[in-house]
Amino acid sequence: MTGRGREVPARPSARGDEAAAGGPLHAERAVLAPTDELSVLLVEDDDGDAILVEELLSDGNLTVELHRATTLDAALDTLGTRHVDCVLLDLGLPDSVGLSAVERVRAGVRPPALVVLTGHSGVDLGVQAVAAGADDYLVKGEVDGDLLGRSVRYAVQRRMSVEQQRALYRSEVRAAETARLERALLPTPLVQDDRIDVMVGYVPGGNGLLGGDFFDAVERPDGTVLCVIGDVAGHGPDEAALGATLRTAWRTIVLSDTPPEAILPLLERVLVPERARPEVFVTLCQVVISADRRTAEVYLAGHLAPLLLRDTAAEITPTARGRALGIPVTGGWESQSVDLGERWALMLYTDGLVEATVASSGGATGSRTRQERVGVDGLRRAVDSALEHGVEGVVERVFRRVRELHGGPLADDAALLVLGWGGDEGVPGERTATLADSEEWVR
Repeated sequence: MTGRGREVPARPSARGDEAAAGGPLHAERAVLAPTDELSVLLVEDDDGDAILVEELLSDGNLTVELHRATTLDAALDTLGTRHVDCVLLDLGLPDSVGLSAVERVRAGVRPPALVVLTGHSGVDLGVQAVAAGADDYLVKGEVDGDLLGRSVRYAVQRRMSVEQQRALYRSEVRAAETARLERALLPTPLVQDDRIDVMVGYVPGGNGLLGGDFFDAVERPDGTVLCVIGDVAGHGPDEAALGATLRTAWRTIVLSDTPPEAILPLLERVLVPERARPEVFVTLCQVVISADRRTAEVYLAGHLAPLLLRDTAAEITPTARGRALGIPVTGGWESQSVDLGERWALMLYTDGLVEATVASSGGATGSRTRQERVGVDGLRRAVDSALEHGVEGVVERVFRRVRELHGGPLADDAALLVLGWGGDEGVPGERTATLADSEEWVR
């Protein structure tokens, strides 16, 4: 048994390396196994009572790694430095009064099971102790080994059940947040022409922060199809909210039959008052596909030019690149015409894909070093490789290929929007949406 001040010899521990690491053997279990060893912290300033508790635990059919603290402050220090399954707490400590000890133990981030073991036999005090957060209340003179053993095991099991419920709640909240994020970032494209391929996807960055990438596609009554992809500078909830706001605003403006050349000025008018800071800007690419599906008008607002996918991927050479939205300089946005041909696909993307770095093995120890970015050329090669298996599923294959090049989760979030046309034969196009789930993609 270890602690400050007086000490009682501890029983040998079979916990081994895992105990040294501070991890419980039952951490991933829902039910405590009879053979599990429990780490118990006895907070008791009386040596005689400490020896009695140790003997009772020995008689209680428990495998215990027992530690001791003689003051509440020492107990809290122990809880901060090692894993403890259960605290056996005496209320008569020199540095605490009444139930304040229960409240201070329970104030931790993930408090262990707590059994009050004291000489006070009052029923009211026991009820108050449980109300304050204790899992059980036992009187020293009225407890034997079996009762103490059961109380410790039941208290630990209750704590495990609470953690399971908390984890389930977090999972449900996360699922709800993911669903909201999916609705905001992967909108249902309003494209009625079922011969057009519409494939979209989003991969969150590995830093755990939300990004402001957004995209959308809308078909107008005259048959033209407008699509957009944008990237809000920065990361975090403000940028993510702004990205969702701009996507909604863009769709609303498009549905109001605003001329394509007037959309970006109106979107900037939405951006300026909505952004959290005056330095926030947005890069954006808007494409207007003609009703006959042969040509497109491309608007670039400080954004990367789309890739034109035929037999291979080729970047559309920009001839009319405009400034990013929100930049306080003169200049607007002009379109450039692109001849698409009879069969084609356009890939719009955000810079999270091209700014990913290529991981390579180097050095005498074989450590991985960052040497260069994937870049547009690297992305084109990744797209060419993905197209070898056809257009279906190309978005997810491109994501996975860039991730392989990077050697793990991307540092920045990335979005893809692919629109394609297979000709006038009337063959239905592909409609897919990929939201990379973080549990798989962050590994």
